[in-house]
Amino acid sequence: MINMCYYEILQVSKNADKSEIKKAYRQMAMKYHPDKNQGDKEAEENFKAVNEAYQVLSDEEKKSIYDRYGKEGLEGNAGRSSGFGGFDDLSSIFEGMFGGSGGGRRSSQKQYKYNIDTEVRVVLEFNEAIFGVKKEIKYKYKKACDSCKGTGAKDGKLNTCKTCHGQGQVHMRQGFMTFAQTCPTCNGSGQSASQGCSKCSSKGYEEVSDNFEVVIPEGINTGNRMRVGGRGNIYPDGTRGDLYISIQVKEDANFIRHDDDIYIEMPIFFTQIVLGTKLQIPGIRGELELVVPKGTKDQDQIKFRGKGCKNVNGHGYGDFIVQINIQYPSKLNSEQIELLEKLQASFGVESAPHEDTFSGMFSKVKKWFE
Repeated sequence: MINMCYYEILQVSKNADKSEIKKAYRQMAMKYHPDKNQGDKEAEENFKAVNEAYQVLSDEEKKSIYDRYGKEGLEGNAGRSSGFGGFDDLSSIFEGMFGGSGGGRRSSQKQYKYNIDTEVRVVLEFNEAIFGVKKEIKYKYKKACDSCKGTGAKDGKLNTCKTCHGQGQVHMRQGFMTFAQTCPTCNGSGQSASQGCSKCSSKGYEEVSDNFEVVIPEGINTGNRMRVGGRGNIYPDGTRGDLYISIQVKEDANFIRHDDDIYIEMPIFFTQIVLGTKLQIPGIRGELELVVPKGTKDQDQIKFRGKGCKNVNGHGYGDFIVQINIQYPSKLNSEQIELLEKLQASFGVESAPHEDTFSGMFSKVKKWFE
């Protein structure tokens, strides 16, 4: 886009008037704005090109020079500036992007001092998450204060908010940009309390303790959330939100879980690796027979298909994976040393494979220094 002519960039004809050019600019600037295309270098360059084009075509003098001589005629002028279009134009665009409104009108939706949904964290043992469990949930939910009807004001009486003057929004300027955000005093309602409610200390709600039993499904994992409808906070009109149960699972001393797969590290003595062996090992649902072939390498993994954790969404089972950890003796007595030496000697040349590998290398390296 950058090498296109300014009319092509804004997608207008050469006969377009100021209002058409401005309308096209606003549409293109909105389309390529960096906040809507984060990390997109091409969109960033297009946004700069759109602003450069508008700066020229919105100015009668610059437009006239451009029409007669092209970009070359603008060299030395502001036409090649990397600045943006008019401040008012961008301000209105940003307000549209970030929830602001041209007239600064407050949202028609009633704002309260607390969210309608709430959340509680439940910590599970490793096996509880694997197989599922019934849990008693103890938590507190918010209920609108009867005295102030959830407003936080004495007798529910509210006045026009002095911070936003009833608009529900406040505006901040940073350089050439204007940002609209919800008024922190009235939470967007446009009204605030002149005198606080003494019953709820101006909070607008009271907390109520509750408990119930919930079935935690098999295969749930850390980071999963369960939604329990109708157990959340209560608004003054009686509307009740949902309770979200956030799951955290404790680690196990032996088993390691990754998604639906279960891992265990199995120490195997080096003689068992040389000879091969069969072992009974613990799985999550009972014993498994592990066959370790001769010559298995350290860190090799042996997989039991479908013996892992059940997928919480019902998509089958994961795998149970055994990782081999070869163990060697930390100390040898004289008898063991003698036996190992005899064993090594019994293999003959096979016990020294490095000799064949290095036999030709010594002479090769010597020649490098001749």
